[in-house]
Amino acid sequence: MTPLSIAFLPLTDSAPLVVARAKGFAEAQGIDLSLVRTTSWATLRDRLVYGQVQAAHMLAPLAIAVNLGLSQHPAAISAPFKLNVNGNALVMANAFAEALDPDPAKRVHDPEAVAHDFANAIGLYRRKPVIGVVHRFSSHALMLRYWLGFAGVDPDRDVNLRVLPPSFMGEALRLGEIDGFIAGEPWNTAAVAEGLGEIVAAGVDIWRRGVEKVLAMRTDWMEANAETVDRLLVAVSQAAAWCDDPANREELAILLERPEHVGQPAEWIMAALRGKLMLRRGDAPVDIPDFLLFHREAAGFPWRSQALWIYSQLVRWGMVKADPATERQAADVFRPDIYRRALGGAGLPMPGASMKLEGALAAPLAVGAHQGALTLGPDRFFDGAVFDPDDLQGYLAALAR
Repeated sequence: MTPLSIAFLPLTDSAPLVVARAKGFAEAQGIDLSLVRTTSWATLRDRLVYGQVQAAHMLAPLAIAVNLGLSQHPAAISAPFKLNVNGNALVMANAFAEALDPDPAKRVHDPEAVAHDFANAIGLYRRKPVIGVVHRFSSHALMLRYWLGFAGVDPDRDVNLRVLPPSFMGEALRLGEIDGFIAGEPWNTAAVAEGLGEIVAAGVDIWRRGVEKVLAMRTDWMEANAETVDRLLVAVSQAAAWCDDPANREELAILLERPEHVGQPAEWIMAALRGKLMLRRGDAPVDIPDFLLFHREAAGFPWRSQALWIYSQLVRWGMVKADPATERQAADVFRPDIYRRALGGAGLPMPGASMKLEGALAAPLAVGAHQGALTLGPDRFFDGAVFDPDDLQGYLAALAR
């Protein structure tokens, strides 16, 4: 057996790693998997960079930021597998939510209208709202910036973004230290269940197939342990398929409920697994299709175009200066070549390309695949913009207009 340690945060989207260990997928691949529960993304990053673990459940933008030296001293990190697609939501304190559409279901299903309402609410608020984000370099923060920017809100001028671990968001909201937060589940559901706030937007309704967590590893370790990496990806991919099966949801929620995993009630965890969330305490749950994807549509495939979308947002908000070498370095963090090597023999549908237009699909579409039949789901951004990874400057210029 090969001993491996993987760091994770207590979030519902850590499920493929938890299941890989608990259901024996890792053991079947000859891996003695240990999971290291961690509270903050900064600590998880350091555990990986300084070799305390061999891999980590990591925010996709953080993996890129570490490579570019934006988050600390530069370190070579690779992401050969995506652990999930979508899964986050924006919660605002009840007092702020009152300034938005009174129907919470309309809010989440009409992100364009609620973005404008949100901008107006900022103008009426007694002070600049403080919104918690789980890390500066998180999909959550980039998606929030994208959504606010659409409505003319400057996220660096008109709101205060405060970094907090996801599991601390509810308490910070209770104490009045923040006016809202964007995080993964089950922390949004927890805040609503405790009457601390209301869900006003869901990530899936901002970008239908938004990149979220990746399985990250140091590049030197990945290259020196190719056979082990391949076995690990097979185990995690099989676990992700198990997580995506509706028949396993109840067992998965009970598994994640354990204190060594997410440590929150299974009832709260089930909300994201079902895609049926209570948006305001006391209201009936609302269907939010595709709220969290683990496996279908080749969800684990690390599209280089998605790494470049993240890079485009870092450039847009002045976090990195655009240049061709940095652009290539960002794209290289996602490693579809390793994914194909590890899983090519597993019978999975395998995308024939490594880049695609992001945001171009309004409906499911069968696409070319090296093997098997692959249908990609709708991936539109809420504003209808399409990201062409071969025309990054044109995309950024259009967003600036």
